[in-house]
Amino acid sequence: MTKNCHNDYKMKFSVDDEYPDLSLHNNHMAKVLNKEIYGKLRGKSTPSGFTVDDVIQTGVDNPGHPFIMTVGCVAGDEESYEVFKDLLDPVISDRHGGYKPTDKHKTDLNFENLKGGDDLDPNYVLSSRVRTGRSIKGFTLPPTTAVESAEPLRSCPSRGEFKGKYYPLTGMTDAEQEQLIADHFLFDKPVSPLLTCAGMARDWPDGRGIWHNDNKTFLVWVNEEDHLRVISMQKGGNMKEVFRRFCVGLQKIEEIFKKHNHGFMWNEHLGYILTCPSNLGTGLRGGVHVKLPKLSTHAKFEEILTRLRLQKRGTGGVDTASVGGVFDISNADRLGSSEVYQVQLVVDGVKLMVEMEKKLEKGESIDGMIPAQK
Repeated sequence: MTKNCHNDYKMKFSVDDEYPDLSLHNNHMAKVLNKEIYGKLRGKSTPSGFTVDDVIQTGVDNPGHPFIMTVGCVAGDEESYEVFKDLLDPVISDRHGGYKPTDKHKTDLNFENLKGGDDLDPNYVLSSRVRTGRSIKGFTLPPTTAVESAEPLRSCPSRGEFKGKYYPLTGMTDAEQEQLIADHFLFDKPVSPLLTCAGMARDWPDGRGIWHNDNKTFLVWVNEEDHLRVISMQKGGNMKEVFRRFCVGLQKIEEIFKKHNHGFMWNEHLGYILTCPSNLGTGLRGGVHVKLPKLSTHAKFEEILTRLRLQKRGTGGVDTASVGGVFDISNADRLGSSEVYQVQLVVDGVKLMVEMEKKLEKGESIDGMIPAQK
């Protein structure tokens, strides 16, 4: 294992001297980390030189978040999950509902296994989206920097519904930039402390870019939080079509990277390996923007979401509120269940909530429709 000169210097000091004060912190890392774990890991590093201090830096610098329970740590490479497993295994368990080091993840990207999903009422479901992240095997992750991983996307799918173009952030014309901003496709330099403290903005904007198809229904961000952020989306409630395009597009992208001798990082325990432990497994968030003005003010709305294994956000993201009773409703789980299963939860749950909304519009009770605890 590669030694790290930072670690060599640190070893001149005691654990008590180096252990961070986490007394005011509220994240999964702070709940798990103690002096014993820190002392065991502080002299270790991955082959790329990533240390336990690098792993926890974002959680040390950011005590908490007003809306979500953050993880408080990141991986710098695929090996981080093994070298620092004494910390990351309990963090993963805490974040993913008791997922154990011996558990095996399920992967299912066969879109034909999804039941229904093409009939969500468009009067309530305004848009549908499925996204995930992917890491390219053989490269370090963005906290360490992996700007070379973008290159194969220049030859991304170029026929049929996947006919499109790659736009590097460096060298983009003003017209291209303005159009990507108008389409809400252009991602900005990471400014969130959760990302910048983890090193995500290093070498910006080199190696970053965006690929999208001509129909603007399939999009790939390159080297933002993960090597790839893959998004399938469209207006209305046809989640079945969105998921089909998502699965087919992912397969085409992986085929391109394999031609360059790089597949996706995956193992049977953690599923797809991504930078943040919160996204391990499928990395998938299948969501819809749905109008629920009546249901969202019902006393049991939060309980209904929990029982359906769903979560809500404002339509502008995790830090935003609902506008006009429109919410972004998506799956809560990532690790331990498959892509098909997670999207199925969204399809079935949103369909039920729309029926509840219609009942409430008529002044009728929904008590008999509230699902049992999963």
